[in-house]
Amino acid sequence: MNTYTKFCPNVWVAQCEETYKKGDEIIVTTKHGKENECIVWNYLGMKNGLYLYSITRADGFNSQERARAKAERYEEWADKAHQRSEEAFERSERAVAGIPMGQPILVGHHSERAHRAAIDKSWAAMGKSVEEMHKAEAHESKAAYWERMADKLDLSMPESIEFYQHKLEVAKEYHEGVKSGKYPREHAYTLTYAKNAVNEAQKNLNLAIKLWGEEVAQ
Repeated sequence: MNTYTKFCPNVWVAQCEETYKKGDEIIVTTKHGKENECIVWNYLGMKNGLYLYSITRADGFNSQERARAKAERYEEWADKAHQRSEEAFERSERAVAGIPMGQPILVGHHSERAHRAAIDKSWAAMGKSVEEMHKAEAHESKAAYWERMADKLDLSMPESIEFYQHKLEVAKEYHEGVKSGKYPREHAYTLTYAKNAVNEAQKNLNLAIKLWGEEVAQ
């Protein structure tokens, strides 16, 4: 059986008992038993006696699609929380609708018990309205985060080769510019940070090529 294993941040690969070649379609099973049809890209070595391969989903589902799905789910939860908040607010209003504005509790009067009960019911409903409003805001914040992630390229996608090639070119140009004086050194570590950015981009490009570039021979 082919299963998933984490290879590096954002990247899950197939670990297989058999060998495959680039372009083969295989079934990979999640830890929850769900089967996904995947396309084999590159051989990545062995781990615990199993062959590792970079893969993409045959249906095109990737980290961007996963982010969009999460954003939609949080948006749906936010809408429902807003609706519950509004309903609770309306219940709060109805609970005291029969009491004139500013009417004090008439202690000892036959209306005292009903008046207090109405206020308690109104406050409870208002508290529920505020609670649901806060839930809606939290869901909206998460939805916004996943919407931003839906436009992000990462190493889990073959397009990351071109993406990190560009990142490396930009980082190198800035690093050379800092050294030559083309760009100002805004603080003592400007050159160090620029070099670190080059190293990081190069590392990611190397990984992208290993995952999605020309296949490494077994």
